[in-house]
Amino acid sequence: MFVLLWSTGFIGARAVRADVEPLWFLAFRFAAVAVLVALLAIVLRTAWPGWRLMGHSAVVGALLHGVYLGGVFASVHAGLPTGVSALVVGLQPVLSACVVGPLLGERVTRVQSSGLALGLAGIALVLTSTLSLAGVTVGAAALSFLALGGVTVGTLYQRRFCTGVPVWSGATGQYLAGTVVVLVGALAFEPYRLVWSGRVVLSLAWLVVGLSIGAVALLMVLLRRASTTRTLSLLYLVPPLAAAEAWWVFDETLRPLALVGMIVAAGGVALTQRR
Repeated sequence: MFVLLWSTGFIGARAVRADVEPLWFLAFRFAAVAVLVALLAIVLRTAWPGWRLMGHSAVVGALLHGVYLGGVFASVHAGLPTGVSALVVGLQPVLSACVVGPLLGERVTRVQSSGLALGLAGIALVLTSTLSLAGVTVGAAALSFLALGGVTVGTLYQRRFCTGVPVWSGATGQYLAGTVVVLVGALAFEPYRLVWSGRVVLSLAWLVVGLSIGAVALLMVLLRRASTTRTLSLLYLVPPLAAAEAWWVFDETLRPLALVGMIVAAGGVALTQRR
């Protein structure tokens, strides 16, 4: 469920490209989510963390929502194919595994290391196939790698400092911080352009409820119940799934080599998920 929901975020970024600037769209999205999760916390009588933990949650929100999603939306808006954007940030499990041991004291087994390597090989196959379809600008690619850094550091920070924070009250701080980050970016780098088309309204509704509430809540639960390496390895399944969705929705061509890469990446996930 998490993988399916998470993958649709890349489709949402592509769907609204013609109607709204990416950071302005995210500012509306995060502000709406902040209100909804605050109401959920109140209705469910969730405990509110102290200032220290709420500060940690704000750091997570700035990285996981502001930098990561801001980078993804901006890269797709700049012309990076949807599948390529998903593939770049799909390198996160490998990047995380390189630092997860020293930071969190979690041991990565040989089998899990093999799974990580296999997943990386699968992503490389899909990336090779996708890059052959269209040219990628340096700026758009750089934005995608910025998103990769944001989601990697944000997820590790969440695991290290926020495991005791209630999901909904902590998410309020996260989305408020994410709103500030993308709003500052929008004011600094983008003109205000927003066409309230049916496509924008439907995409906003889905991304608010399905992604920002559903998928992120599932991610927080997964990080609490499993090791960081096992949880983040699930993200290997997102790039091929997003590429398939982009092929179906936007007619972004999916070549046979990409299908092989999907199978290889799925095998890597299976190995990494073994206890």
